[in-house]
Amino acid sequence: MDLRKLKTLIDLVSESNIAELEITENEGKVRIVKSGGATFAAPVMTMPVAAPAAAAAPAALPPAEAPAAPAVTGTVVKSPMVGTFYASSTPGGKPFVEVGSSIKSGEALCIIEAMKIMNEIEAEVTGTVRQVLVENGQAVEFGQPMFVIE
Repeated sequence: MDLRKLKTLIDLVSESNIAELEITENEGKVRIVKSGGATFAAPVMTMPVAAPAAAAAPAALPPAEAPAAPAVTGTVVKSPMVGTFYASSTPGGKPFVEVGSSIKSGEALCIIEAMKIMNEIEAEVTGTVRQVLVENGQAVEFGQPMFVIE
């Protein structure tokens, strides 16, 4: 895809109420996602793109009115790479882990597909899965929280 066309599409998404746009052409597929004011384009890997200043930051709430982030207890397992999250080894199969599952260090938690390679993600701690923070088939970013284990 032509760089000027990509830039035009990114600007269009940044300035509109569209949250996500996916375009497929002969050369490949591009996915543009607007997240919290920033716009990202992903041909194969997601790359941050500067959004226009006017659309970049909505009016901030004063510190006293800002919503409090929920406290997370336990170990947060983060994605070691950009890719697609899969909860099981086969489509429609039983997930590796679910909320309440007891796991041991080294046990498989999920698979992340990156560039047509399936990467099994293993638990680094022994415990119980308290939260699964991503859905099957969802794109994940590097460092994105996926599980909470206590």
